[in-house]
Amino acid sequence: MAGGCGGRYRARMLELRPTCECCDIALPAAATDAVICSFECTWCSACAERCLRGVCPNCGGNFQPRPIRPSAKLRTSPASTTRVFQPGLHVSR
Repeated sequence: MAGGCGGRYRARMLELRPTCECCDIALPAAATDAVICSFECTWCSACAERCLRGVCPNCGGNFQPRPIRPSAKLRTSPASTTRVFQPGLHVSR
């Protein structure tokens, strides 16, 4: 049976976007404060709570911690370098 990890096909992986879409802070692949929605919009946990109040402004969904890709896998499956930034969402406090 094909599928999953170790299967005969290559599954689509998460992009691991490099920054928060709200405040533009760096969120490297090993960041423990990165969260994503089901469409993989990427936010730092501070903005997800303070600015977005737990709801993705793009899809209306909630947030989950972004998984950390093991460094050995980053060599062959690197994180994205494409930044998505929506500065109008950030609330300074």
